[in-house]
Amino acid sequence: MAARGSAGDAALRREAELWLQWDKNPKTSAIVKELVAEGNVGELQKYFGSRMEFGTAGLRAAMGAGISHMNDLTIIQTTQGFCRYLEKNFSDLKKRGVVIGFDARAHLSSGGSSKRFARLAANTFISQGVPVYLFSDITPTPFVPYTVTHLKLCAGIMVTASHNPKQDNGYKVYWENGAQIISPHDKGISQAIEENKEPWPQAWDDKQIDSSVLLHDPYATINKEYFKDIQKQCFHRKINKETNLKFVHTSVHGVGHKFVQLAFKAFDLRPPFAVPEQKDPDPEFPTVKYPNPEEGKGVLTLSFALAEKDGAKIILANDPDADRLAVAEKQESGEWKVFSGNELGALLGWWIFTCWKNQNRDACAIKDVYMLSSTVSSKILRAIALKEGFHFEETLTGFKWMGNRAKQLMDQGKAVLFAFEEAIGYMCCPAVLDKDGVSAAVITAEMASFLATRNLSLSQQLKAVYDEYGFHITKASYFICHDPKVIQQLFDNLRNYDGKDTYPKSCGRFKVSGIRDLTTGYDSSQPDQKAILPTSKSSQMITFTFANGGVATMRTSGTEPKIKYYSELCAPPGNSDTEQLKKELDELVNALEKHFFQPEKNNLQRKTD
Repeated sequence: MAARGSAGDAALRREAELWLQWDKNPKTSAIVKELVAEGNVGELQKYFGSRMEFGTAGLRAAMGAGISHMNDLTIIQTTQGFCRYLEKNFSDLKKRGVVIGFDARAHLSSGGSSKRFARLAANTFISQGVPVYLFSDITPTPFVPYTVTHLKLCAGIMVTASHNPKQDNGYKVYWENGAQIISPHDKGISQAIEENKEPWPQAWDDKQIDSSVLLHDPYATINKEYFKDIQKQCFHRKINKETNLKFVHTSVHGVGHKFVQLAFKAFDLRPPFAVPEQKDPDPEFPTVKYPNPEEGKGVLTLSFALAEKDGAKIILANDPDADRLAVAEKQESGEWKVFSGNELGALLGWWIFTCWKNQNRDACAIKDVYMLSSTVSSKILRAIALKEGFHFEETLTGFKWMGNRAKQLMDQGKAVLFAFEEAIGYMCCPAVLDKDGVSAAVITAEMASFLATRNLSLSQQLKAVYDEYGFHITKASYFICHDPKVIQQLFDNLRNYDGKDTYPKSCGRFKVSGIRDLTTGYDSSQPDQKAILPTSKSSQMITFTFANGGVATMRTSGTEPKIKYYSELCAPPGNSDTEQLKKELDELVNALEKHFFQPEKNNLQRKTD
């Protein structure tokens, strides 16, 4: 290897040799030893070329050896940095402590697993005298933010890669307010990780935590308290007890099964039929290509079969860490309709406001009511808010923004009833300041049971919502691109479309009437041309408003090699020509793909079902 002689090769060798001094996991160290012995620079580059970047979403990467992957040593280093950062920010950290949860992911070849990573993280804190509330078993992601606020802890960690492919894992961080971290915490933690890379003396001795007085198991308490808290959103217990509606639930080989069963019990609903092949956690996700219900009907094949067999009309599907929810309903035609995130957001927004209104007869109370959604989600909540008189706010993409904003509003005495994002994430209960697929599942079941007493399906009610508040037709998809340079070039082209610093004036036949670029901070609709929402140079995001009332946003993903787009046409109440609206939106999307994405020229891979 030394014969290669370049400075880059020497740096890789140094990084690998340092790794071997510190790594006590026999599987990952054996992989690195072999590569060093072979002088395999190409493979070493994959493992040691760049350290995983700690961002507001924490960490997410494949499990394996080296600084580019999730493994025992990178978990120890990350937690050491996080611990030091918390010590700087909280003088009472050793009194209050942190919570750590984990999902069921595991990776045989590197010896990594979510449970192992959670124990190593717990050991890091306990070695510094910090109390740790470590769940003794798998839990849904929303249980971690719930525990942070319920026990008034300084922070929370959830070890999960959510719906990512099976080889991935992640490290998600919550602040003392129960919301995901936002800047500048990510940068502060990242810097602290760099300053604390060498494992501390007891870093690998995780057996010591089992006898430590600083280790607490919140599993039983939180299971009891969480289900008590979500019952505050249960408004039709009598209907729930008597309904004949049948539900199918799948946890897609993740953690959700037990918790959704308990949620149904808490609401006095008969338990849903569980898809037997998918109800138990399995890190191989053997029955699905992608463990992501957002991908649509492919993930729900076994659910459809069970629903047909048992006569169930509604399917509820959680992603593997149970923070997201997909819903499908059997139509009169016998076909299954899978609701988009925006459609379910419209239904839940309508339902939660209706329930609130029935409980609150004081006309003045509405002035303190809020709902939130992300800027790439449907504006249906805005339309409902305008007509009903409550407040609507949009935030940047991601629940980190909605959770933090919701907490600010709640601290001012406001009631935040609901928040959602189009990526099938819903915050239906103020006890959890993040998306929660467990409470969303049971609240959807209660809504469907109530509607059944009025002989209405979810699909019929969705049409009624659009009839009353105006049709909001949305279409979203993505292209896969593994080359960051191509992505950068694509967005640079849009910013210099008709010469330097000029954005497109049209997209095919569609005239552009407004542009907001949250990468640069430009907004043509503002008097000073400066965007109101926060901007970030590290991610790409441009929103185009069109003269026909259409809106389209193009953005990069923070966790996947995707360029996503979201489009919507909003019509005022009374315009019921949905087919014409859909046709118009289809044409707009086709123009967006052809002129702005240019998939052939940029070698982009389309989403496949």
